[in-house]
Order: sequence, then C-alpha cells, then structure tokens
Amino acid sequence: MKTYLVGGAVRDKLLNYPYHERDWVVVGARPQDLLDLGYQQVGKDFPVFLHPKTKEEYALARTERKSGSGYHGFVCDFSPDITLEEDLSRRDLTINAIAQDEDKTIIDPYHGRNDLNAKVLRHVSPAFIEDPLRILRVARFAARYAHLGFTVAAETMELMSKMSRNGELETIAHERIWIELSKALGERNPGSFFKVLIDCDALVALFPDWLPALPPEILSAIDDAAAQALSLDQRFAICCSNLSSEGSKRLCQSLRASNSASWLAERCAANTPLPALQKAEEWLTLLEQFDYARRPEQLNNFIEIAKLLNPSETRLILLADAAEKLRGITAAALMSQGYKGAELGKALRAKRLQKIATLIAAS
Repeated sequence: MKTYLVGGAVRDKLLNYPYHERDWVVVGARPQDLLDLGYQQVGKDFPVFLHPKTKEEYALARTERKSGSGYHGFVCDFSPDITLEEDLSRRDLTINAIAQDEDKTIIDPYHGRNDLNAKVLRHVSPAFIEDPLRILRVARFAARYAHLGFTVAAETMELMSKMSRNGELETIAHERIWIELSKALGERNPGSFFKVLIDCDALVALFPDWLPALPPEILSAIDDAAAQALSLDQRFAICCSNLSSEGSKRLCQSLRASNSASWLAERCAANTPLPALQKAEEWLTLLEQFDYARRPEQLNNFIEIAKLLNPSETRLILLADAAEKLRGITAAALMSQGYKGAELGKALRAKRLQKIATLIAAS
C-alpha cells in the first residue's frame, strides 16, 4: 500500500500559491485495509476515507468508465491493482494530475508541470468529454489563476465547445451549477469564469437569456467587485444587473440561488441604472424596496453595486443621506405626540416624504 499527495495541494505548492486542503490517493489497498487502520469511510459510490487523526480525505486509486449520460453516469473500479498513473489519467486537467510521494518526489505522467510553467489549462485525455461538469471546473480555474496569466488551451476550448453542443450540459442539476458559480464568484477574477463559458458556448446552452446581459463591461465590473472585496451576493447581483427584474427572478429560480442572493439580485436588476427619481414618493419607494429601516446593510450593498457600475452617479450620496435621516423619524416619537393606529402610519409617511422633499430641494 502506497499513499500519494495529489491534486490541488501539489499544484499550488508548485505554483507557490496558497492552499488550505490536502487530498490523498492510496494505491494497492482495499477498503478493509483502511478500515483496519482506523480510517472512517465516507464515500458511497467509491471508497473515500477520513484519516483517524488529521481527518484529511484519502481515496482509493480508481478508474472510471462512462455508463450513461450526465456527470453521474460512471462506473468506478477501485481494485488494488489500479496504478497511480491510471488514477491520474481520469482527472480533468494536467495541472491537477500531478502527485507527490512520501519522499517528496513529484510524479507527473501527463506533463502538468510543463503546463504550469506555460500557464495553460489543458485536459488530460479525450475522456474529459465524458463529464460536462468539467466545463464549469475549467472556467473556475480560469477565474482563480487569470491574474497569473493562465489561459485555456485551444484544443481544450474546442473540446468544451463540442461538449456545449451535445446536450449533456442539460444533465447538470442547477443546484450544482449554483455551487460551482458560487465558488467562481469567490475567486480573484470571477469575470473570467463567465468569459470562458461564453467563449465555449456553455453559457448560452445553459442560460440563453443571461448571455446578452453579460457584456465585457459587466465582466469587468464583477472583477472590480472582487478586487474591492464585495460580498458574493453583491458579485452575483452585478451579474444580474443588466437583466430585467423578471428575468433576474427567473434566473435565480432556475439556479436555485440562495435567498439572500436572489433578494439582492432582483432588486438590483430593477434599479440599475438608477431610475429617474424625481418625486419624493419615488425616492421613498426605492428605499422601501431595500427595507432601509430594518436592514440598512442591504441598501448599503446596493449603493456599493450602483456606484461600481456607474461611478458618476451622484444621486447615490443623496440616497444614503435620505436613508440615514429617515431612520431618525420613528413611530415612538410620533406616538408621544398622540398619534396612534392608522393616523400614526399616515403621519410617519408624511414626515418621511417631507424630509425627502427637503433633501431633494437642498441638493
């Protein structure tokens, strides 16, 4: 039985890039061998085990054979005679098919180090085409390493384009797409994720209504949002900012996006660019859309997004000022003046409108 460090930890060590997890592959062992050593089995489709002390994942070396459509349609062989090279051959990219043995020796049968040096994302073998989820993974790696100059190999992009046209992308559960998208939005250059999907026709295959709403300036804005450490919900809202409110709602429902991401995205889609806002009632309606009194952070999230999309929009200063001033108009203060019931609600709204009108006149 031999154990090898594989995948991301080896790749990122060679890149001198930070990493947080280590994955291992075990060659020449059966499930019972690891169970006897105190490992805890967690995999069902193929044996993956947690180390009894470090809790790191150890997987038995395996091969995969395509048995059906989609990214779940595989039969795995994890017999003890599977070699390390056979296990590495099933991986997506050459830079992820590098291993390191217990003596720190690098095993690189598919020339991943050459591609690391050349800054190229290249598929390991033609078997890449069997798993449509790999398109999203390649796009995510492009987002992670774009700042280092990495690009997708032409032959890999051609293969991904072919996969985008064969209908298998439709087999990926949208919940899984949302997981990959969320990870990509957390990378340093999330705009590159969408750029790769657009270039290989994957985005139009998955979400045809989304494609026209992601022009280069929006992709650039997504990267700017990452550079400014805006939240993942804010970055996703920027992705939806060129959609209609209804289009954003459909997309969020299709993706099974989180409630918080959907809430912000739909409101940003409805209000970017900032509407005319000539009357006090229109200003108050906008503020109420973002629940400015109870959830001030959501209005702040929107203002940061709108400012990034249109830095010359001076009305955002007035919007923030109006929200702050209106929070000072409380029901308790009016109740002390004798207002109650329906009259209290009317008085609150009248006071708020009056305050907004004053601010507009002074601006």
